[in-house]
Amino acid sequence: MDRVLSYERGLDKFKPLSRVVTYDDFDLGFNGWMDLTPNFVYDDYRSETSGVDLEHWGPTMLSAAPMRFAASHGSMEGTYSLKLTTRPVANRYEEPLAPGSMGLAIKRLSNFENPEKIQMEAWYAYTPQQDRLGIGEEDIRAFGFFFDLQDSEHRYMPGVRYVNSVNGKMLKKWQYMRVADGVTHENWHFGKKGGWQMPGIDSQWYGRRYPDGSGDAFQWVPDGEQDLLYNETPDKINWLYFRFTFDRRRRQYIEMQSMNRVFDLRGLQPTLGPRYRRIDNLVNPVFFVEADTNRIVNLFLDSVVYSTK
Repeated sequence: MDRVLSYERGLDKFKPLSRVVTYDDFDLGFNGWMDLTPNFVYDDYRSETSGVDLEHWGPTMLSAAPMRFAASHGSMEGTYSLKLTTRPVANRYEEPLAPGSMGLAIKRLSNFENPEKIQMEAWYAYTPQQDRLGIGEEDIRAFGFFFDLQDSEHRYMPGVRYVNSVNGKMLKKWQYMRVADGVTHENWHFGKKGGWQMPGIDSQWYGRRYPDGSGDAFQWVPDGEQDLLYNETPDKINWLYFRFTFDRRRRQYIEMQSMNRVFDLRGLQPTLGPRYRRIDNLVNPVFFVEADTNRIVNLFLDSVVYSTK
């Protein structure tokens, strides 16, 4: 008997590695993607002390992308996308994040078969809330993706971040996650002593930041300037392609694709931290979006594919 392997037509818009682990079309539901919540470990459901307020981040939801003038935009294919949203708050770039100024979605997975390469792909769009005049592009500070990984020796978070606007000034450059040399544990926690996260862990909100868009947690992608497709008004969204590939065995970056452009990241490595208890074989993919002004901003994910080789 001959075996025939077939895939859903929706996978034609992706370039997965040899094994597709998850294909999440949000017309079918949340598919395991959820908000990041605090660690509730104390009596009366009190959370563990953290240098970051995790209780006020914007929610993750299924959305038909309603627009003020166009009613429902829908998704790239179908009706619903996964919507990451912030609250209408922001501090200056050089300050710690304002509670609620970031939206984040995480999917909790584990490693199996010890693959050499892992990859995340997505079709996405971004826009502020349509609540005022103007294009609104400068209200979106940053968005990005990373893997939260742990093996038998290290915990580490390889990922990329698109810095769109810094204190209202457009920048439009990619960064990759790696802690700068000389950053101390105290630096990582904004000058406070006793924080429990190690440098390199939760880079999306820890570490000092600087007015040029750089920070303790990020390094600039070589030749990483890119003007993404945004459109003329905030009620018109265009769907963009994203792909991120990582060598798990060597703990090294491979490449990132943004729209039709491929960035070679070979030779670069994330910051390797000590392993944490109880989370060996962790593989958590994470998307996030951050506001640059006191305005709600959104990141829409039409569909995502996690694959391995």
